[in-house]
Amino acid sequence: MRVLEINGAYGLDNLKVVERPDPTAGAGEVVVRMRAVTLNFRDLLTTAGTYGGGFKLPLVPFSCGSGVVEQVGPGVTTLKVGDRVSSLFFSDTWIGGPPTPQRLSGSMGGPRDGCGQELLKISEHGVIKAPDYMTDEQVASLPCAALTAWRALVVDGGVKAGDVVVLQGTGGVSIFALQFAKALGCEIIITSSSDEKLERAKALGAHHLVNYAKTPEWSAEVRRITKGRGADLIVEVGGAKTLMESLKSVRQNGHVAIIGVLSGVAEPIPIPMLIWTNARVQGLSVGSRDNFEDMLRAMELHKISPVIDKVFPWTEARAALETMQSGSHFGKIALKF
Repeated sequence: MRVLEINGAYGLDNLKVVERPDPTAGAGEVVVRMRAVTLNFRDLLTTAGTYGGGFKLPLVPFSCGSGVVEQVGPGVTTLKVGDRVSSLFFSDTWIGGPPTPQRLSGSMGGPRDGCGQELLKISEHGVIKAPDYMTDEQVASLPCAALTAWRALVVDGGVKAGDVVVLQGTGGVSIFALQFAKALGCEIIITSSSDEKLERAKALGAHHLVNYAKTPEWSAEVRRITKGRGADLIVEVGGAKTLMESLKSVRQNGHVAIIGVLSGVAEPIPIPMLIWTNARVQGLSVGSRDNFEDMLRAMELHKISPVIDKVFPWTEARAALETMQSGSHFGKIALKF
């Protein structure tokens, strides 16, 4: 089989298509013929060697994928040949319960080899049956971006109809959060530096549009929209350059879900502000298999279709990563096998 592999050293120049032996399913395992992969900002950092200090090389990157079960090993009871499946970000290590070091140890695309390979050998508990109504690329968008948004809003945030949510940007997590917030009956404020992207977000259900290039202190606009109260939930994906605005935007006893570091990894936080707001500021790393199953039931009920912006042949992974780096996408970028 062919795989995408980072070998020798980190960097886009060292992401190559190489050959490896075809895998065989062992006890409790399946082999999946991959159909699609989607990109996350994590994959860009992993390829550069800047995610968590880097992983052991050689490494097959990409955390999220979809495919069809081609082999079933002895003892497998939940899957059969021909089943269409989505990978799980934490594979078989986080089935349910709160996160622990052991449950977070099995992440795909580092330290474990990821989905950028034609044939993926994995535990039967490391994949889950896919919704019939979604395309391969849409299924491949679920493991990280969709589940992160679901956990931020539903599992940790506990939002309800009428709550105000603020979403930063129009990348994968934020667009899934928009779709989930709409299904939950929330009032949605979304930010972007592109008026064109904001109009696309409006078509998906956003109620209020804020161009942060024109309004850098967008917290004032959030306060205006909410008549001074502040937002119930902020989906914080920016990091260093956006966290202070999020803290200024959240209502007292509200929730800030820390998801990404698109603009930097460090930001001094004035402790008195946290004390005054009484807000919960919580980091989160995707979610469990149980969370995923709950999310799928909701998506199928509302027929929520993931937004795929661009699709590249899987062998053109470098071009896809460069597109992600440019920030020109809306929703998800996919690689097709």
